[in-house]
Amino acid sequence: MLTFLQHFVNASTIIYAATVAHTFLDAVSPIADALGAALIEPAELSDADLPLWWEGRLVGGLRRPDLHYALDHLIKAVEKELGTTCSAMSRNQKQRAVAILNDWGAFALRKSVEDVAEALAVSRFTIYNYLERAESAS
Repeated sequence: MLTFLQHFVNASTIIYAATVAHTFLDAVSPIADALGAALIEPAELSDADLPLWWEGRLVGGLRRPDLHYALDHLIKAVEKELGTTCSAMSRNQKQRAVAILNDWGAFALRKSVEDVAEALAVSRFTIYNYLERAESAS
């Protein structure tokens, strides 16, 4: 009887730990999505990944995003924040989008002015004007 209870307690502990780990990973999933990162299983961790510990257990990892698509992720995040697509943005929303992207450091990326101008269907000159306006407003 004691052996059965030990197995039951061990199995219950494992199930509880797995449920807690799953809940934690569900909670951090939107953060990973917003960063363009991926959640991975503990067995898939490499030295470059960020381990995720919960209650003293390794429950997964966060794999950094491919920076080749960083600007695309930032533009999608701006669309989500403003509640509209780039193609449907008004002039004021485009100005706000540029200000947000600037706050997030998007324009430190190579060719970002050109890429944002293309996404917003405006000229590079317009992006520079929006940036100047955003910096003078802050």
